[in-house]
Amino acid sequence: MDPWLIWLIVAAVLIVAEIFTLTAALGMLGAAALITSGAAAAGLSGPLQFAVFTAVATVTLLFVRPVALRHLLQPQTERFGVDALVGRAAYVVSEVTGREGRVRIGGEEWTARSYDETLVIPPGATVDVMEISGSTALVYPRE
Repeated sequence: MDPWLIWLIVAAVLIVAEIFTLTAALGMLGAAALITSGAAAAGLSGPLQFAVFTAVATVTLLFVRPVALRHLLQPQTERFGVDALVGRAAYVVSEVTGREGRVRIGGEEWTARSYDETLVIPPGATVDVMEISGSTALVYPRE
């Protein structure tokens, strides 16, 4: 079997293994094996092929992997779904107590409860959404 084909198979196995582990290390080794496959197809000898693999693997693992991981592990910058409602203003439609009430958040009517169970918030008041629990907004009046 030709050396370039062996390197190509090694690259494929490493890249498939990366899909299951998501560590970025096996993917970098797979890329190194893929480049080494090209070097073997160009006619480099066995020891030079291992030197190419070692050099490319070292460069990718030391320099490319940390950058890739830094980009993957960034905190989420935008909130979606009900998480995006927390912190928004709401308009009280019907009196909100610690047990029941209705508010309008961005054009949608939600069931609501007072964040502080002792408060009674009258209709027409503006409140802040403190938390979403299921389909109920926990709200607190604006001062």
